[in-house]
This record gives sequence, C-alpha cells and structure tokens, in this order.
Amino acid sequence: MTEKPSIALRPLPRWIFASRWLQAPLYLGLIAAQAVYVWQFWMELVHLISITSLKATTETEIMLVVLGLIDVVMISNLLVMVIVGGWETFVSRLDLEQHPDQPEWLSHVNAGVLKVKLATAIIGISSIHLLKTFINAANYDEKTLLWQTLIHIAFLLSALAIAWTENLTMRAHSAKAAEH
Repeated sequence: MTEKPSIALRPLPRWIFASRWLQAPLYLGLIAAQAVYVWQFWMELVHLISITSLKATTETEIMLVVLGLIDVVMISNLLVMVIVGGWETFVSRLDLEQHPDQPEWLSHVNAGVLKVKLATAIIGISSIHLLKTFINAANYDEKTLLWQTLIHIAFLLSALAIAWTENLTMRAHSAKAAEH
C-alpha cells in the first residue's frame, strides 16, 4: 500500500506544477518575434517589387530574394510550431478540438513529436540557406561552402537521430501498453 504524502507537502507539488506558467511570457515573446518576421517579409517583398520594376534584374537576383522570402516563411512556421505546440505540451491545453482551423498535427503533438517536427523544420531552413549560398557560390570561399555543407549534414544526422530515438520510444511505449 502506498502512503499518501502529508498535507504539508501538497502545496509544493501544486506550486511546482503551477510554475509551468512561467513559460507564458516566453511564448508571448515568440509571438512578438513572429511579428518582426512578418515585417521582415513585407520589407523583402517591397524590395523584390522595387528591384524588378526599377532595373533589369537577373533571374539569380530574383531567386535569391524569393528564397529569402521562403526562408522567412519557414522560420515563421517554425515559430508557430514552437508557440502552439509548446504551449499545448508544456503550459496548458488550447481546447481547439472543435475549432475548424485546428492544425492537423496538433491533435497528436507531444514533446517527442514536437522535437521531430522542429528538427525537420530546421533542416528545411538550413536547406534554403545552403541553396542561397550555392546559387551565389562565386561570392563565398571554399571554406565557407564546406562548413555550411557540413553544418547542414550535422542537422540532417541530428534529425535522423531524434526521429530514430522517438520511434524507439514509441515502440517501447506501444509494446508496454499492449502487455497491459
């Protein structure tokens, strides 16, 4: 028979659990950071329109600016995943089950799934940066190209390791649940 904790200890677990709300300002700060990215996107879009209307612009110049826009969108998507998924996982339920705009991935989000999604998003962002570098490779030295490629490969390997570990954890959890 397990012993119930004494009444004197009950406030401590309650206080520890309530401390999750200390993360709320962090998520609000990320929302402010996302607003900065919205501003950045519009500034880049205005820049794209201005360079294409004022002078003869090469396809490479347009492609680099468009890749910059895609990069901003991907980072913003990463922020949404962290804000919404992190809040739902670590702070409090959002109760979006009946909302028509609930993201599909949110229904099965947990810390492990969130890690895999974040790693995948980081690879996408890194891919855009690497593509921008290779399109503009003449402006970089070989050392920079090599390091950016190696860093991207490290992101890929890290994401694979995170996904593999999460898969093993899910299998072990499923096997344990099947036993009971």
